[in-house]
Amino acid sequence: MADARTFSLREIAAHLGGEVIGEAAAPITGVATLDSAGPTQIAFLANLRYRSQLDRTHAGAVILGPDERDATALPRIVTDNPYAYYARTVALFNPPPAVKAGRHPTAQIDPEAIVASTAEIGPFAVIGHGARIGERTSIGAACVVGSNVRIGDDTRLYPRVTIYHDCTVGDRTILHSGVVIGADGFGMAPDQGRWVKIPQVGAVRLGDDVEVGANTTIDRGALDDTVIGDGCKLDNQIQVGHNCVIGDHTVIAGCVGIAGSVRIGKRCRIGGAAGISGHIEICDGVTVSAMTLVMKSIKKPGTYTSALPLMPHDEWLKWAVHVRKDAKGETP
Repeated sequence: MADARTFSLREIAAHLGGEVIGEAAAPITGVATLDSAGPTQIAFLANLRYRSQLDRTHAGAVILGPDERDATALPRIVTDNPYAYYARTVALFNPPPAVKAGRHPTAQIDPEAIVASTAEIGPFAVIGHGARIGERTSIGAACVVGSNVRIGDDTRLYPRVTIYHDCTVGDRTILHSGVVIGADGFGMAPDQGRWVKIPQVGAVRLGDDVEVGANTTIDRGALDDTVIGDGCKLDNQIQVGHNCVIGDHTVIAGCVGIAGSVRIGKRCRIGGAAGISGHIEICDGVTVSAMTLVMKSIKKPGTYTSALPLMPHDEWLKWAVHVRKDAKGETP
């Protein structure tokens, strides 16, 4: 946890905007849910399913949308997007650990690497030949940054991140523990009953303001680069195959598998455990529900679902008969 911080509503609004209603000077020590907040904490109402909790909350203040501005007598901040405001308020009270410029004595840094004087290089980190590390960037313990890798400013690599040679990471990007960027894509050519490995000579390019969750892997391209656009957010344990291109501000939940040469547009949302077959395109503004299997291109924005809802097994067997009949035009 960061050092304890205290802000008044007036100070919070000075940092983040919003309209303050009621007592503006009382100290606020943190953020909590409506159900658990105490009298020195600020809570938020972003989902009307929790509206009843507003009447019984013990919070000292709340964050509300315009439609709920008069729903309580508690001190409050009114904002157009309470959920985003809550996120920024949590960040205000809990800033990330400050970057401590310097190199740990156990770090191995190639003489030809260029490391900004304001960067932090943690214990047992390895920085390869010709790599460049930007200003105020933090490289955590036991990270490996390969030769000719470029990492921008204000980026944070948590412990045990591996970035293979020639890859690029933008500014203000976060890579969590266990992330692997630039491993070989899965390219094999059949030859007389055996497999010939296709050299993967492309790279990976991550844009600015990207976040990649723990143990996610992003493969390098076979010839062209794999590209992750600005503002993309990837959860834990995702596989991104070689030569994929993911558009700006797309979010992908945990355990999604994306085969090679997939193009995903901007501002898409991919639900957890979805599977996306190779060599297809998904246009901008598409939402794919959790556990959906995408086997053909999606050319029109909207929400797409193929996952089956939970039901008793006997009912599912009957349902499956009808699905197969509709698909084949005959009873199996």
